[in-house]
Amino acid sequence: MWGRSECPPTASAGAARLAETPGRERAIGRVAREPLHACLNAFERSSEVLGLSQTVAAQAEEKGTESTMTSVREQEAINRLLEFLQEWDNGNKAARSRILNDFITLNQGKTGPELEQEFSQGGSLFLARLTTWLRLSFMFGTCLSELLKAISIFLSAVSGFFRALMRKAGQDFLCKNLQLFIFLPDSSRYLLEFVEIGGILTLLEILGLKDLKDENKTQALKLLQIMANAGRKYKELICESYGVRGIAECLAKSGIEEIQEQAQHLLESLAHGNPKYQNQVYRGMIAVLPCTCPRAQQLTLQSLQIVQPIVKTAHNSIVEALLDLLQTMHLEVQFEEPSMSHLSASLPVFMQQAAAAKAIGMLVEESLDICEELIRLRVVHHLLYAMGNLFHADSQRQASFSLAYLVRTFPIVADHVRTAIGEALFQQLMTNADTMYVNMDMVQADILVSNKVNIPESLLGERKVKESREKSE
Repeated sequence: MWGRSECPPTASAGAARLAETPGRERAIGRVAREPLHACLNAFERSSEVLGLSQTVAAQAEEKGTESTMTSVREQEAINRLLEFLQEWDNGNKAARSRILNDFITLNQGKTGPELEQEFSQGGSLFLARLTTWLRLSFMFGTCLSELLKAISIFLSAVSGFFRALMRKAGQDFLCKNLQLFIFLPDSSRYLLEFVEIGGILTLLEILGLKDLKDENKTQALKLLQIMANAGRKYKELICESYGVRGIAECLAKSGIEEIQEQAQHLLESLAHGNPKYQNQVYRGMIAVLPCTCPRAQQLTLQSLQIVQPIVKTAHNSIVEALLDLLQTMHLEVQFEEPSMSHLSASLPVFMQQAAAAKAIGMLVEESLDICEELIRLRVVHHLLYAMGNLFHADSQRQASFSLAYLVRTFPIVADHVRTAIGEALFQQLMTNADTMYVNMDMVQADILVSNKVNIPESLLGERKVKESREKSE
């Protein structure tokens, strides 16, 4: 364990952008990155300031006894903090275990301001010691359970102002206006300091160790959940640290139900409000399906029902995984199949639909005779229908390409398509055929799906199709 003359680990580069916040948090970032011995020396040098107490006391006699009492209390608080930190630095395993247990008992559920008051505005010094000892000793399991619980008290501490506001305004209001409270000083300073010292990587390494107690892995997952709940930036940092893989492996390989459920909830949390990495989380869930643990398969299927609408486009690898699960003999897994059956049944069809639309595009570019034959078979109607398939983006994209070519080649096709879908959608098709599906809404999709285009009847035979071809040439 490091003492006063040693330094804690340097800040992680991945967390540097979290310190780009105004005011007090920026100052906190600088303090957290300074060597701890410098912080301790600063407190020891406070004796020089305390040496002026006689002068302060003389002035206080003129202004009143209240100021004197305040100065004395501050001096006593600083002395207690220095004694506490010195006891921790010089303590052995048994002494530190006792300190941790006392801290957990006395400070469970306290807010950030309450912790700062307890430590005379020096709570960050103790958190840095806890995090550093965690990084040095987690592989040996030394007081690991107590360390994780103590760190949890710091990370779950919220601003007293925030807590009071939650009671008065209600949680729903705060969830809708969370961006207003991102920079509350006491609600995030401990999280920032924990990240900068490398806390995320340490927690993920704990999940990967085989010989640790299940209780410790559960506590590590809970700490990661606290960080994920703190906002998008923390979710991105977890994902950037290969957290999805570690959490998914924990879900697939652990035989403890509490660990599996905690990992499931954490993966779901990482998929929400995290557009940059939501597909990574989605693929991580799919990777769990082939595992041999029925409970992990069941929990993953439940999560996929929630995450699939978020990512919209289904990944190809999910088809084989779901088809394999249809053969399972485990009742808990079979219970989830009805709600997933529409996905497993539709995906192969959607993939065929996209492939067919692409093949049509290749054929119409090769031969106008084939174009005429396809038009008689109502290919325009079917391509419009595929363009409205909001459940498979590739079908929409390939159908748009093929239809755009027919519209440019046959004026009569352009007239019927414009009439069927309206001028706005028609212009999108002609100018942005490759991306129009991205911003398509339900109303536009319904227009496409419900189209009644039937060009062969309106042309009264093949002759007019050929005439329109000659005019286009």
